[in-house]
Amino acid sequence: MATFLLELVSPEKLLLSRPVEMVTIPAEEGEMGVLPGHSPMIVALRGGVIRVRENGAETEALFIAGGFAEVSPERVTILADEATPLASLSRATAERRLAEAEAALQEATTEPEPKRDAAYARVQAFRTAVTVAQAA
Repeated sequence: MATFLLELVSPEKLLLSRPVEMVTIPAEEGEMGVLPGHSPMIVALRGGVIRVRENGAETEALFIAGGFAEVSPERVTILADEATPLASLSRATAERRLAEAEAALQEATTEPEPKRDAAYARVQAFRTAVTVAQAA
């Protein structure tokens, strides 16, 4: 089966760099599947799960809090605000981060619209994190 290079980068480090068959990313407009030969584009990402497929099976699932993806026919580069494998994403930690994000959103009610939107996006991201968390 045909592959393309997937690179996943967080502010701390390069998390993934290898050929894959498919990746599903949480685009702002909804889930987006990418296969080899995809049309070039730059996509804003919301908080959600990146799913990687190799050899006909899902091999990786990572929560990201948001970011951007650059898609080309031969490569997908994901610049994630933060990324955590679902298997190590703690529900307790996700719930704590959600509470922090909700508090920040309350404080942002008098801020300019872009700051409120960013705070709201963070709340949405960590609501997703609580839902998908797999670790204790």
